Amino acid sequence: MGPFHTYIGLDYSGAGTALSPLPGLSLYVATGDAAPGRMLPPGGIARYWTRRDVAAWLVETLRSRGPMLVGVDHGFSFPVRYFETHGLAADWSRFLDDFQAHWPTDEADVTVEAVRRGRAGSGLERRGDARWRRLSEVRSRAKSVFHFDVPGSVAKSTHAGLPWLRHLRRELGGRCFFWPFDGWIPRPGCSVIAEVYPALCNQEAAGAGRNAHEHDAWSVARWMQQSAADGTLTAAFAPRLTAQERETARVEGWILGCQ
Repeated sequence: MGPFHTYIGLDYSGAGTALSPLPGLSLYVATGDAAPGRMLPPGGIARYWTRRDVAAWLVETLRSRGPMLVGVDHGFSFPVRYFETHGLAADWSRFLDDFQAHWPTDEADVTVEAVRRGRAGSGLERRGDARWRRLSEVRSRAKSVFHFDVPGSVAKSTHAGLPWLRHLRRELGGRCFFWPFDGWIPRPGCSVIAEVYPALCNQEAAGAGRNAHEHDAWSVARWMQQSAADGTLTAAFAPRLTAQERETARVEGWILGCQ
């Protein structure tokens, strides 16, 4: 099974607030060689996760168990053009701090749309252009993290999820390896959180009563699990990039499995 004993697929959602139960937020967990199973919010009462609850569950789970591989379906950073336009240092942790200061979408009553419309935060000072794409988006044919209001877009999920990556990084510290910002080769015995793109993982039609969001999360967990079992996961952590492309990807991030 490789260096991880558990594989978590998270299909994200940027709807509502951090406290809104979201049908589009789905989490599947695969352990050993068992097929991924749907993880419901703790307590047995709520049917849908909130973004805050997902973050709390990940912190608790990654602290108490390990090592795990977590695949999250939203952008982890922005194109180099964004850093250049806004005069930001090519440093992921500082980028997350700056983003959360302008897009406080982890606060209880703040939505992505409220920040976009100038009703909360100061996101108008930290905008991007839908024509700007990260290298991994170009190579995987994914949409830009700034391409809002179109089918298949991850822009809203990204703008809702980035502050929670910051939260996870602060809470977990050295317990967790954020790929590839912490390096291309994960530290032995360390849990890893990586960006994924379900279109690269979906090898089977949706089934077993799963909706599209559930199937995306299931597919991510299953792909990571199977890749570890057949020995191809190592190659997923080593995309074919030139030295210059690697430097770009250390700023923009990379999609696990994109070659």
